[in-house]
Amino acid sequence: MPDKAVDDAMESAVGAHFSGLRLEALRLPAPSGPSSPSSSTSAGAAAALANGLAHAHADVASPSSLRQPFVIGVSGGTASGKTTVCDMIIQQLHDHRVVLVNQDSFYRGLTAEESARAQDYNFDHPDAFDTEQLLECMGQLKRALPVNVPIYDFKNHRRCSERFRKVNASDVIILEGILVFHDQRVRNLMDMKIFVDTDADIRLARRIRRDTVERGRDVSSVLDQYGRFVKPAFDDFVLPSKKYADVIIPRGGDNHVAIDLIVQHIRTKLGMHDLCKVFRNVFVVQSTFQIRGMHTLIRDRDITTPDFVFYSDRLIRLVVEHGLGHLPFTEKQIITPTGSVYTGVDFCKKLCGVSIVRSGESMENALRACCKGIKIGKILIHRVGDNGQQLIYHKLPMDIDERHVLLLDPVLGTGNSANQAIDLLRRKGVAEERIIFLTLISVNLLAY
Repeated sequence: MPDKAVDDAMESAVGAHFSGLRLEALRLPAPSGPSSPSSSTSAGAAAALANGLAHAHADVASPSSLRQPFVIGVSGGTASGKTTVCDMIIQQLHDHRVVLVNQDSFYRGLTAEESARAQDYNFDHPDAFDTEQLLECMGQLKRALPVNVPIYDFKNHRRCSERFRKVNASDVIILEGILVFHDQRVRNLMDMKIFVDTDADIRLARRIRRDTVERGRDVSSVLDQYGRFVKPAFDDFVLPSKKYADVIIPRGGDNHVAIDLIVQHIRTKLGMHDLCKVFRNVFVVQSTFQIRGMHTLIRDRDITTPDFVFYSDRLIRLVVEHGLGHLPFTEKQIITPTGSVYTGVDFCKKLCGVSIVRSGESMENALRACCKGIKIGKILIHRVGDNGQQLIYHKLPMDIDERHVLLLDPVLGTGNSANQAIDLLRRKGVAEERIIFLTLISVNLLAY
C-alpha cells in the first residue's frame, strides 16, 4: 500500500474508547516464555502508572501472591455500635475495595414449630448461626472468589430463598457480628480483631430503638428477650471473647481517634504489598467516590452510548493530567498585573503524544485539550494471533528523540503491544526515562 494511502487510513481510524499508566522506563512484564533483550526489564528503567481511576474495575498486577485480602473481625455486644465502626472504616478506606459481611446473614432459618415459639428462641446463642456456611463464604472471599451471601428476614425468621447478596473479591473484608470471635476457625481467618466496648445501658436503649423501628417488635417483647437471652448470652459468650481482640474501642463510633489509628494500620498493611511500593515508578491516581462513581457508570451494561463516552472522556482527562504532572519543569519568575514578582514553574516544552492504534486514539482529544498544539504520532501493532509482536505501521514526529513522549493506550492486557511500542520508541532514540505510558484499565499482568 502506498505511504499516502496508509497515512490516510490511519488518520481516518479515529474512534472513541478509554485511559491511565506511565512508563518512564521499566518494561511491562513479558508473557510466559524465555525473555529476550527487547522485552526484558532493563536496569535503570522506570515505570509510572496512573490507574487509580480504575480502582473498582482494574487491579494493576495484584495477584494473590502480592496481595491477600485483609480480613477484619468486628465484635461486641448487641447495639454496641459495631456497624457504625465498620461504616467509618469503610468511609476512610475509600481508595480500596472494602466489603462488609454480617454474621446476622448466617442465622439458621427457624422451622415452623420454632417460628411459632420465636419468643422462646435464643438468637444470641452460637447454635443460632450456620457457622459452616459462614466459613465456606469467608474461605471463598479469602481466595478472591465472589460469593452469594444469604439474606435473612428478621420478621419471618427465615432466609430469603430466592435472593442473595453477591459479594465480590476485595482488598479488605470486614466480618461483623456479636459472636465472630467465639469460634476459633473463624478467628483464624482474621488479620485484625476489633472489639467495640459500649456501656450496657446505651446498648439496651439502642436495641429497643432498633428492634421496634426496623424489626416490627414491641418494647415489652424486646425487654423480655433481652433479660432472658441477650444479657446471659453476652455474659457467657460475647464478653469472654473480648480477650481475643487485638484492639478494643471504647464508646464505639464516637471514638474517632481509635478508628483513625486502625485505618492507618490497615493502610500500612495493604501498602506492604502494593505494586507502587514494589515498583517505585508506578503511580496510581488517588481514587475518590467521584472516580468510582464514573467507573460504576461506564461498567453498567445499561448505560447509553453518549453517557459512556462522556464519563470515559472525563476519566481519560484525569489520567492525562496526572501523567503531565510527572513531566520535568523549570522554575520561572513572572510579573503579575499588580506588578508583583511570582515564582512559578514553566511547562515542559519538548513534548509529544503517541497513540497505539486504535484504542489509544480515544485519549488524543484529552491530550490536545491539556496541551495546546501538541504533536501526536501513531503506532499500529497487530494484536491477533502473534501476541502483539508484529509492527504494522508507525508515524512519529521527526524530532521525537528530543521529546518527552506520552504513550497512550487505554486498556493494558498482556503488555505485549506496550512493550513493542516502547521498543520502537527506543530505536528511534527516545530515552526510556522520557517515556510516560498512560492507561485507564489494566489486568493482572503477572497472570500471563
